[in-house]
Amino acid sequence: MKPATPLPVPARDQAPPVSRTWRPGKLLYGAGLVHAGAAVAVLADPSTLAWAAAAVGATHATLATVGLWPRSTWLGPNALRLPRAAGNSVALTFDDGPHPELTPRVLELLDRHGARATFFCVGERAARYPGLVREIARRGHAVENHSMHHRLDFSVFGPWRMRREIRDAQQLLADLTGQPPRYFRAPAGLRNPFLEPVLCTEGLQLAAWTRRGFDTRNGDRAARIAQRLTHNLAAGDILLLHDGNSGVDPAGKPHCTAVLPGLLAAIADAGLQCVTLRAGMAAEAGRTA
Repeated sequence: MKPATPLPVPARDQAPPVSRTWRPGKLLYGAGLVHAGAAVAVLADPSTLAWAAAAVGATHATLATVGLWPRSTWLGPNALRLPRAAGNSVALTFDDGPHPELTPRVLELLDRHGARATFFCVGERAARYPGLVREIARRGHAVENHSMHHRLDFSVFGPWRMRREIRDAQQLLADLTGQPPRYFRAPAGLRNPFLEPVLCTEGLQLAAWTRRGFDTRNGDRAARIAQRLTHNLAAGDILLLHDGNSGVDPAGKPHCTAVLPGLLAAIADAGLQCVTLRAGMAAEAGRTA
């Protein structure tokens, strides 16, 4: 089948990201009140120190727990679905690439189905395979930010180190594709309260997913992974696979390329189309403009 011709990118998607104003949510306001109340209580009566410390500790535990919940919106805005204005669209996203063997195969499969996807690329891997990143963009897909080094301890970083991880990847990916990323996905989806202020400064939006295939596990069968992604599949879903760090099935075949043909067929059979995350999210702005 002849590869699909890349679709033109709307002018609004080509515009550079714009910084946002950070507004603490109710959870952070509540945490601030607990800290202030604990300080006042201890100053008024030192014997309340144990109770105050317990309250502050519980607050920190709550913030940490919420940060370990990738689909949470308690720490700030988090794209979990496309808006209704996106119509019969889904966003197929790939994490942890580019990969020298798997990413080209994923691109070919997407071309055969005329599908557009979003690749959350790791900066250091993009620097290692710059031609692949350019090829992703050339074929009409979106390249987004997945941090510079994909550290698994990203969720315990302070604001300065977090900003450096994000900014370094942002600059590299913008240089390679000619278009700055608009969305950021945290490594493993884990984060802390420092992330949203950093994203606001960098003009990025956090994006998670509606459902994931858990395709980094070894030993699962393609049918099982596909079932996780297609169960109750509906317009607006954001689906997560990996073209980097892909697990393998019992026969040793990488999950992403084994699952993708059937997944794309299921999406088409459901009357849905694959669009990039930024195109799907931009539909809401286009409707209200």
